[in-house]
Amino acid sequence: MMMRSFLIIILLLTGASVLAAEEAGAGHEFTADLSDQAALQRGARTFVNYCLSCHSAAYMRFNRMGKDLGIPDVVLLENFMFGTDKVGNTMTISLMKDDAVRYFGVAPPDLSVTARARGAEWLYNYLMSFYLDPAKPTGVNNLTFKDVAMPHVLWELQGFQQAIYVEETGIDGLPVKKIDHLELIAPPKNKPAAYQNETYEQTVSDLVNFMVYMGEPIKLQRYSFGVWVIFYLVFFLIITYFLKKEYWKDVH
Repeated sequence: MMMRSFLIIILLLTGASVLAAEEAGAGHEFTADLSDQAALQRGARTFVNYCLSCHSAAYMRFNRMGKDLGIPDVVLLENFMFGTDKVGNTMTISLMKDDAVRYFGVAPPDLSVTARARGAEWLYNYLMSFYLDPAKPTGVNNLTFKDVAMPHVLWELQGFQQAIYVEETGIDGLPVKKIDHLELIAPPKNKPAAYQNETYEQTVSDLVNFMVYMGEPIKLQRYSFGVWVIFYLVFFLIITYFLKKEYWKDVH
């Protein structure tokens, strides 16, 4: 009986998750990859250039990021640090909470652990699904986070998308319009030089990977430790096997 109840709960939760994903318009599959240090460095660059103006990452220190991602202090000071002069400082911002509420209607959240809270795939779909909506104060809306207050800060890297609607029959029998997909109508014309050779998908992938790293920096070390742990276990297994043969060779 308990097993049946447990299975029913799992099925209900799974169904709710699928429904939520469908309602959000999530259509991109994404799995974080922390094995590419260059990609993480590019993600850090994008985060600092486009996110750190309004969002803080108060649980991450610049020198910790530099050590983990192979970025020298000199490069950090010249290219990553615009609001502080000490590499040991955390990634905070100068935007005051009251000013943020006045500008955006809500204070932008700290992004230190957003990837852990939302998930890498959600973040990827969110950054991919901004579209033009003249009815909104920022001029854009988002398929994954409807009526979001954040503007499309990466517009110069992606361009602008418009929503393509289809007509369906609602539960009351009346026709309703629903977003079918997004279509790029204004590609970027003057991308910053550092991004000229990158696709928007790659830039977003790098950014999300960096945010996944930022949510749990020790994960990089765990990966390297894991290799040595597996090597030790295999080595110990070999020794144990030969010890077993030695101890039991006279047992008939």
